[in-house]
Amino acid sequence: MSRLHPAVLEIDCSAEAERIAEALRNSVARVLRRRGLVVAISGGIDSSVCAALAVRALGPERVFCLILPERDSDDDSAARANLLAAHLGVRVETVDIAPTLAAIGCYAQRDAAVRSVLSDYDERWRFKLAITGGSEGLVNRFKLIARDPDGGDHECELPLDAYLTIVAATNFKQRVRKTLEYFHADRLNYAVVGTPNRLEYDQGFFVKNGDGSADVKPIAHLYKSQVYAMARHLGLPERICAAVPTTDTYSLEQGQDEFYFALPYRQMDLALWALNHGHPAGELAQALGIDEARARAVFADIAAKRRATSYLHRPPVLVEPVPEPHGH
Repeated sequence: MSRLHPAVLEIDCSAEAERIAEALRNSVARVLRRRGLVVAISGGIDSSVCAALAVRALGPERVFCLILPERDSDDDSAARANLLAAHLGVRVETVDIAPTLAAIGCYAQRDAAVRSVLSDYDERWRFKLAITGGSEGLVNRFKLIARDPDGGDHECELPLDAYLTIVAATNFKQRVRKTLEYFHADRLNYAVVGTPNRLEYDQGFFVKNGDGSADVKPIAHLYKSQVYAMARHLGLPERICAAVPTTDTYSLEQGQDEFYFALPYRQMDLALWALNHGHPAGELAQALGIDEARARAVFADIAAKRRATSYLHRPPVLVEPVPEPHGH
């Protein structure tokens, strides 16, 4: 029997919640020197757990939440976010960022790139992006999957320039949201919470100066499975605990594994844990019920994404060190 099993991801949620809450209290008061925390909540599991941990650390009166939908957001996301805010008893403000995104060309730039490969595409269509290849040991390729107004499905490979333009345009969404988070953080003298889990943080599944920007990231060390376990431990509403992870970025429903990761999150968690703890591909294959070549490809895809996204973690490059602002 393989030593690799989903049980390796089990944690003492009670002790971990207290450890994170203490770290948040110390970070806000002594490191960041702020009075509270701003959390943008999407109704998904990660931001919900971060908001709950912020409340545990500081109390609801020192946590300010934002709900920031746009044209392609699922209505149920905002409904879950409002449910969470009511459950936690925090102040919350909703801002529709669609007019801002339209004004800076987010939708126009994106739609022009889509029309470069689907000439009949207009705003009545719905679409999403999907990734293929990496988990089979091949070079990752990107596909456009679209549905026309009559329900007809269309699928085509995206040339690099169209793919990059669509991603660059949609990255406006995360960056506009972050701008609003910091507006409220500045006016309240609060710090901004970043919500990536370990899988997202490790694999670079975030936008630089967008959702990757924050003053504190309380769950970046927790695998996605552990975040779900934490949500149940914290007593969050069942609709949130059962929410399926999506990108909530494109107009067609899209899972994170379809857009970016090689496998569904539970399997990705185990693969990442196995790689981090030196378990061979053969053990991962046995644990996941896949062949060893596929397991090796998953390991290689994790390493490739780390290389490709390492710059996202880097601070600006200086010609020479300037240590004084950091107090060294």
